[in-house]
Amino acid sequence: MRRWLVVATLAVLLWDLPIASGIAQTFPSGRVTILVPYPPGGTSDVIARGLAAELSILWKQTVLIENVGGAGGQIGTARFAKAEPDGLTLLAGVQDLVVLNRFLFKNLPYDPDKSLMPVSMFARSSQIVIANASFPANSMSELVDVARRTPTGIAYSSSGLGSQSYLFFETLAKRDGLKFVHVPYKGIAPAITAVMTGEVQLATGTVASAGPLIDDGRIKALAVSGTERSKRFPNIPTLSEAGLRDMDSMTWWGMFAPAGTSAATVDRISRDVAAVAQRPDFVTKYFTVLGMEPVLNSPAEFTAAIRSDVAITAEMVKAAGVKPLD
Repeated sequence: MRRWLVVATLAVLLWDLPIASGIAQTFPSGRVTILVPYPPGGTSDVIARGLAAELSILWKQTVLIENVGGAGGQIGTARFAKAEPDGLTLLAGVQDLVVLNRFLFKNLPYDPDKSLMPVSMFARSSQIVIANASFPANSMSELVDVARRTPTGIAYSSSGLGSQSYLFFETLAKRDGLKFVHVPYKGIAPAITAVMTGEVQLATGTVASAGPLIDDGRIKALAVSGTERSKRFPNIPTLSEAGLRDMDSMTWWGMFAPAGTSAATVDRISRDVAAVAQRPDFVTKYFTVLGMEPVLNSPAEFTAAIRSDVAITAEMVKAAGVKPLD
């Protein structure tokens, strides 16, 4: 009797095993589309195209890129949210889609928590607090001292209301009773150029966008986000070292599947993306050159990272007094 029970139990286990593994083994069953909710040429688009070329070889299926830009990624993401949950339509984007947009807009055309399933974070990049080369401060503590002696306010640039630069300086202003003057520009590149030319004195930017100007001495760095110092700029102290842990946000890029996609399929995609993107040649070509650090985490780890970012951003949005737009 006991032997019969053991045999029966093994039979049940072996019956279930091929079902889960079979789903992963047969994926993909057809052409795969990676939707990028921005125009061609941006960072998300560049990474997605690199992955598409490699995954098409690995999967022995065509992997296409579809750019659906507009409204800060909202239009493409809303379209993606309606895709069949079979893993054949994926989304490549930046953290704003699931973190910042929920605080900036009252009526998003998708649910950042329910419409997208995190697959893997590709890479992340530190935000650097930058200043004009002649600005009379070389650290965050000196910046605070200068701001206290400037009651009319110090001008900083950003790519718009609710951007990381905006949230950072407005939160710092509320935190320490300071005044800054917000000067928005149409994109991060002109915002950083404004710091270099002296139109404004301060801003934040990624390693990729601000790094070359720091190297040339045309702007200077005061602090960098992240739990560890940047490998690219190891001499720049972190915001945590400056006592600003609650304002420590990173820029990241990642992949999502539509809600309802099976866990087996999501895990398979995550593992295959990591297998491709962790290769030294891919890291050098698509991450290192842009000042990014590869992450390639699991769906569970990616989900936890998003939750942490949402909590940090919520506090900064509250401190900055950002009101969502209709």
